[in-house]
Amino acid sequence: MNYEAKNFDHLLGTPGFSDALLKNHFTLYQGYVTNTNKLLEEFKKMEPGTPQFAELRRRFGWEWNGMRLHELYFGNMKNGGTPLTEDGELSKVFTYLWGSFDGWKKDFIATGAMRGIGWAILAYDPVKKMMFNTWVNEHDTGHLAGGVPLLIMDVFEHAFMLDYGVKRADYIEAFFKAIDWDVVETRLQ
Repeated sequence: MNYEAKNFDHLLGTPGFSDALLKNHFTLYQGYVTNTNKLLEEFKKMEPGTPQFAELRRRFGWEWNGMRLHELYFGNMKNGGTPLTEDGELSKVFTYLWGSFDGWKKDFIATGAMRGIGWAILAYDPVKKMMFNTWVNEHDTGHLAGGVPLLIMDVFEHAFMLDYGVKRADYIEAFFKAIDWDVVETRLQ
């Protein structure tokens, strides 16, 4: 049971993202897939309960979440983006919880602009039927248990430094122009 890296080459040419940045980012993602598979193979050979087993189990969360978060991130992007449907469910929720799309966007951007490395995620709580903009510090810490990631923005430096240096705000602006709101809306369903 091996995971296979998905192909996101359709994002090449996306305005605001150089092909060099995207290709580097795809390679990083493929490394998470490779390491996830290597760890799964190692577990088959190891004796459970050993310190080595414990450390690799901890590492597995980092590699697997790195793989999956990148898939969700690239998956909610599209060359040219797609507009948010004004009468769609997301628009209604944004208005209900944040007053408007702009209110939600301001909160999400502020989350993504926080100092540090990590991920800005719009998460849905299916139990309470609520949404939250949340920060995941590293791949394996900060996730809302049971929360469904709807929109993921990578704010590790590798996602923007090549094109934007330390101008994270400019990267966030480019990211918003590349969001595929149809995918985000589908994840809510």
